[in-house]
Amino acid sequence: MIYLYDGTKEGFLCAFLTAFSDPQAQIASDGFQLPLGAKAVNIATDPEKAEKAKKRLLSFDRRSMHDLSRILRSGDGDKDETAFRYFRFLAEQKRPVSGMLSEEAVRRADECIRRVGVETHRTKGFLRFFETESGALYAAFSPDNDIADLLVPHFRARLPFYPFVIHDVKRKKAAVWDTEHSFLAPLDRAEVLISADEYAWQDLWRQYYESVNIPSRERLKQMRGYLPVRYMKFMPEFSKRKK
Repeated sequence: MIYLYDGTKEGFLCAFLTAFSDPQAQIASDGFQLPLGAKAVNIATDPEKAEKAKKRLLSFDRRSMHDLSRILRSGDGDKDETAFRYFRFLAEQKRPVSGMLSEEAVRRADECIRRVGVETHRTKGFLRFFETESGALYAAFSPDNDIADLLVPHFRARLPFYPFVIHDVKRKKAAVWDTEHSFLAPLDRAEVLISADEYAWQDLWRQYYESVNIPSRERLKQMRGYLPVRYMKFMPEFSKRKK
């Protein structure tokens, strides 16, 4: 049986509580393509059930909800099943299992958590904000994992008095800081009018890149290992100025 949930952490916990005793169970979020002939049941999100499952898992490992949040942010198509196998193993062991990397369920969960952490760390250095005509800052990116809101504390600490928008164009959503509150909002596309000063800042980025780049020692393959192409397309130093 495949247990379908709404994609939220609370929904996952409800599905987990229902599916735990089924040895053949699988968990998947909405939009999952069901295999031919597979049986599925939709699990409604119930705050009380979710809280019950949360308290139980936290009693085994106080970091369990942090780990669940990171796994569910993964861009891995099997993230739901990875989370289910990991937390079923945790519930069976009734103690922290994150160090048991010889177990496949733990190893796969660890890989998801690590990839989310690595991309979050990398993006703090690769994200480029543009100043808009209104004075707000706008940055677009297309991450492998769902990390937009994880970046807000880092930039909020550095830009506390500037409103900014971090736009995940892949997932059509944005993390917003309005100088008082941060929140997530759906955002399909954005028409951004950049300020006159922004053109000068972008030219400085291009000049910086040209000054440190050595054409005779260009190592594109190595550079893309450190800076994947998916980041470059949003960075002014790798684009030509629009006339």
